[in-house]
Amino acid sequence: MKSISKALLLNVLGQQIEGHIQQAVVHFQNMDEAALCQPSASGGWSIAQCLDHLNSYGRYYLPRLNQGLASRQHKPATDRLESSWVGGFFVRLMDPKTGTKTFRAVKRHQPASDLPAHQIVAEFIDQQEQLLDVLKQVENADTDGIRIALSIASWLHLPIGDILQFLVAHTERHIRQANRNLPSV
Repeated sequence: MKSISKALLLNVLGQQIEGHIQQAVVHFQNMDEAALCQPSASGGWSIAQCLDHLNSYGRYYLPRLNQGLASRQHKPATDRLESSWVGGFFVRLMDPKTGTKTFRAVKRHQPASDLPAHQIVAEFIDQQEQLLDVLKQVENADTDGIRIALSIASWLHLPIGDILQFLVAHTERHIRQANRNLPSV
């Protein structure tokens, strides 16, 4: 396992999350419900489905991140985050810059076709704000030994730094997918 600077990583992740919130507020929040639910011209997911897919990951990971951090609340903060080769592999696979392969979502993370689009957008924004709060907690926590089970393979636990990087890369991937569905001006 290698370790990385916590401050540097949290700063980069925080900026990306802020960008995801901005995207949702500027582009999706006030869109017409029908436009949010319009399937992609290429046969892929609609904007609402992309966000609902991301929300399903947030529903799984946010409570586990908070629980892991709560267990280390009274220990001195560390200035490094652990990173594993397995976690790095998953992050590179999900990152839109390095992972070009497409994947089929596992059943529990597949969005429905009929969704309350504005509710989905609001939940997405709320979850991204919660993720920013998690980053603030990580900043002041002893993160050594905090490992989170993957939602698609509960037997595999990754360091919290890898999970955070994965979540942000995964979100970026699907925000880009959703943006391809924006109506042209």
